[in-house]
Amino acid sequence: MKPVPASHLRIARPSHDLRASERFWVEGLGLEVMFQADDSAEGGHALLMAGWPGAAWHLELVGDPDDETPAAPTEEDLLVLYAGGEIDENMVRRLVDAGGTRVAARNPYWDRWGVTIADPDGYRLVLSNLSWP
Repeated sequence: MKPVPASHLRIARPSHDLRASERFWVEGLGLEVMFQADDSAEGGHALLMAGWPGAAWHLELVGDPDDETPAAPTEEDLLVLYAGGEIDENMVRRLVDAGGTRVAARNPYWDRWGVTIADPDGYRLVLSNLSWP
């Protein structure tokens, strides 16, 4: 078996605070909770899986309140969503109100073609007005 273009992609990251992450990704961006478990789940870690139904990807945020595996994002760790049109400033405001921080991109390309927002753990989300492909 080998991956194909339709293979589902899971992006897994540690989170200091799953409630804050849920507020950002679900209330701010509009993803849906696909699965949630407390720290009694297999492996002993609380989980939040969020995505859009029918999308070929989702986020898995793993609770790590004690920083055993601290989030270590860099300015180049980007999750880019191609909106294919003007970025809704109300969405940007919602993301900031939900705990995000609007930041300048390290690469000015992303400031030219979108908006960059750091989530509560410091990982960066780019809302790009470009289309892909």
